[in-house]
Parts: sequence; C-alpha cells; structure tokens
Amino acid sequence: MTRSELIDEVTSKASNFTKRDVEVIVSTLFKSITESLGRGEKIEIRGFGSFKVKDRNARKGRNPKSGEGIEVESKRVPFFKAGKELKERVDAGAKPHSED
Repeated sequence: MTRSELIDEVTSKASNFTKRDVEVIVSTLFKSITESLGRGEKIEIRGFGSFKVKDRNARKGRNPKSGEGIEVESKRVPFFKAGKELKERVDAGAKPHSED
C-alpha cells in the first residue's frame, strides 16, 4: 500500500474528513514518528508494534561488485517490532500453500 492509497482508504472510511484533512493527518503522523526516532525515542502503538533506533557497530564489509574489502561505518537505524495483535491478524490472513 502506498501513501496515497492509505490516504484514499482513510478518506473512504472517515467521510467527515476531506482528502486534504487526511493528507495533513497522515503527513503529521509520519513526521512525528520520524522526528521522535531522530531524537532516539521509542514509539509504541499498542496492538500494532513499536519503533526504536538501534546502533550498528562499524564492521568490515565487501563491495559486491568488485569483491574488495571496505570499512562500513557505525550507524543508527530504525527498527520495527510487530505487536502480538498485528502478528495474529497477518497470520490469520495468510493462506496455506497447496501441496501439488
């Protein structure tokens, strides 16, 4: 689902808001999450999951094109952990593979 598809979905279910209102709400939500993670804060949305920032240490890697060894600098990366309810809903929607 893309951002515009999310906005259309919310607009169709919340008829008392205009599409522009929903765009502002979605943009504000994403901006708030991004800014909070940038400050190193943890975000928890019950029933959905949590976002936090993890630190990755510097390491030796390799350039996949040349095979040459390179140094990869340490960095901070966003991490999402799905909540129990989200996991259950995704699993309930999964269709088993047919054995041929």
